[in-house]
Amino acid sequence: MAGLGLGSAPPTPPTTHTFGLSADNFLLDGKPFQMISGELHYPRIPREAWRARLKMAKAMGLNTVGTYVFWNAHEPQPGKYDFTGNNDVAAFVKMAQEEGLWVVLRPSPYVCAEWEFGGYPYWLQNVPGLKVRSQEPQYVAAYRRYLQAVAKQLAPLQVNHGGPILMVQVENEYGSYGSDKAYLASNKKMFEEVGFDGLLYTCDPVTDVAAGHLDGLLPAVNGTDKPSQIRQLVRANHGGKGPYYVAEWYPAWFDWWGTKHHTVPASKYTPGLDSVLKAGMSINMYMFHGGSTRGFMNGANYKGDSSHYEPQVSSYDYDAPLDEAGNATPKFLAFREVIAKYRPAGQPLPPVPAARPSAALPALQLTKAVSLLDRLPAPVASATPLTFEALKQAYGFVLYRATVAGGGTKTLKLNDLRDYAVIMVNGQRVGTLDRRLRQDQLKLTLPAGPVQLDILVENMGRVNFGEYLLQNTKGITKSAQLDGKELKEWRMYGLPFDQAPAVAKAAATAPAAASGPVLRSATFTVAQPVDTYLDLRAWGKGSVWVNGHNLGRYWAIGPQQTLYVPAEWLKKGANEIKVLELLKPRQTALPFLNHSILSELQPAAASL
Repeated sequence: MAGLGLGSAPPTPPTTHTFGLSADNFLLDGKPFQMISGELHYPRIPREAWRARLKMAKAMGLNTVGTYVFWNAHEPQPGKYDFTGNNDVAAFVKMAQEEGLWVVLRPSPYVCAEWEFGGYPYWLQNVPGLKVRSQEPQYVAAYRRYLQAVAKQLAPLQVNHGGPILMVQVENEYGSYGSDKAYLASNKKMFEEVGFDGLLYTCDPVTDVAAGHLDGLLPAVNGTDKPSQIRQLVRANHGGKGPYYVAEWYPAWFDWWGTKHHTVPASKYTPGLDSVLKAGMSINMYMFHGGSTRGFMNGANYKGDSSHYEPQVSSYDYDAPLDEAGNATPKFLAFREVIAKYRPAGQPLPPVPAARPSAALPALQLTKAVSLLDRLPAPVASATPLTFEALKQAYGFVLYRATVAGGGTKTLKLNDLRDYAVIMVNGQRVGTLDRRLRQDQLKLTLPAGPVQLDILVENMGRVNFGEYLLQNTKGITKSAQLDGKELKEWRMYGLPFDQAPAVAKAAATAPAAASGPVLRSATFTVAQPVDTYLDLRAWGKGSVWVNGHNLGRYWAIGPQQTLYVPAEWLKKGANEIKVLELLKPRQTALPFLNHSILSELQPAAASL
């Protein structure tokens, strides 16, 4: 019979702690505790690099890290949960504890975070009448199931159960969206029912604290480093008491395609950081380390017809203290100097780990190629175009194909294109349409006879903030017209690219006349894996996979011109790269660099 061996003791139960509030301070085991925290997101960092990033957090002087939990990463299809690999959030939290860090957990189903659909899974839109961020019953039911799955992973890791999780956030900047206190109360109740029995809090920007806080919960403040303002806002919404927590303090900002890279020098922020820490207040910098939004998980901003659609880039460098590759920046060193002044006596900062080595590998020639049109799956037929959601497809591309009568010049109009389309006539690219530029029509010169019209539509990222969360379907979302007449009888080919594309049986070179999208591949040898960067300035628009990992999107318009290849995802010996190129099918040369280029705009590339 299995059991304890002679003389062995039962395992020691984990050490539990108390974490609570006084009128002015957080109390860890009854003693004042100042959180000096930084945000980093486990899906944006290769799992193999988590520990190295956490060590960097310690080296800057942080005692706590914050992270969201991403619903669409963990429940990509209804009822199918994934807490493995890069989605193993419990492993990430445990690793933080091993590295001597506390954790602030933000599992609200809405995260914003410049993340696809603000963290919501696409399939919520397939439930008629479902309304996110509300008490609508279908939403509440889906949300409850998800929260139960998250709590199973993370509730045992709360500080009062021996884990490192000090606090758990209810909703996320809800005051910027609504003011339904009953909805917030139902959130709190649900968190408690699934097992989050420690300290709960809300967070909102300065202007929205009153709308977004819930009586009885600590209201954290975002976007300020003025102690007098923080004190006033918290007291006004927390019965005249503290403690005081800045849940999101922004040392810079994120980027979107076609606009300049956002950078802010450290000197603009060190005085504010110093003033908050000197006042004894707690702070979480968003971001300490952004990393990369790989695959198709970037979000977008959109504020209605009077504004432009703004899809975010794949790099989430954020001009943060730790750069995209996990290296210390001048901002890191400046913040570290400030934090060092407020360390407990006898606790010097650990040394800063050396920068990770990087190298420009030899340039590649991606001569193995195949036309995307030769790699189509079985189609779905419909009289009218179906959205990605109707096709049960989350991300990637859908090719819409119709046969039209040729002859003469005709105007193609796509009603509510979301978001980017490559238009082909008999397999040849004739133009593109870009939602960012409010383009929805194109003049086509059609040869005589029946013509094959192909419209390859890319989901460039669902809106992650504001009222348009509820209007987030993708594809040709209404109709397509040719000279004012609605086109009918479509075949749709789903191309989610949730796995790296197959190019193995490709011809040695793409057909010379091809002008449509192409898949290219190559193998390359690495003597010793090292960080490197793909230089995509000469390419057009597309996505790249290395050894099966989707590194993200590239687009020559910038500002991002490189894709970061982590050493952890390269192998000693043979490696494989695959590229989906939408606009420049004859491009074959792909150089590497030993650094990123995140700030180079090429506006002319939009009209390729």
